[in-house]
Amino acid sequence: MTAIKPWLGLISRLVLGGVLLAAGLLKFQHLDKSQMAVRAYEMLPVGIANFIGIVLPFLEIGMGLLLILGAATRSMGFAGAALMVVFVIGISQAWARGLSIDCGCFGGGGQVEPGTASYLPELLRDGGLAALGIYLFLFPQSKFALDKFATTKKLDQKENQDEQ
Repeated sequence: MTAIKPWLGLISRLVLGGVLLAAGLLKFQHLDKSQMAVRAYEMLPVGIANFIGIVLPFLEIGMGLLLILGAATRSMGFAGAALMVVFVIGISQAWARGLSIDCGCFGGGGQVEPGTASYLPELLRDGGLAALGIYLFLFPQSKFALDKFATTKKLDQKENQDEQ
């Protein structure tokens, strides 16, 4: 099992990072729609919802890139899991309150025709992505990660200091 963990880490990084990067890029292209999508959840004051609608794509892009590169994997795994939990809470409350909205996860978002919202697949997807983030937090070592080079460099520096 130990030999497979770095490969599972790579897959987790690429899937979670790829989804975050794609979602962020799609929202970044239309920040006005991103703001509208956050407002549609009716959870936050309009000003805060608009701010989140602008900032969220940049966070997703940054987190996605870091995960794909394997930099700050443990931190980004935790942040990715936390973000997915926030999305699960938002989607769950919209479903429980009977709102009919598109989640806006990959651009778009906002009100949709009553009865056309599909919340369960979104909840399952985001729950699965949260699980990947938790895995990366617990087991951040993965193949082809920049973290590996930083760790190796630190160990080499420590060995050189010990020799002196």
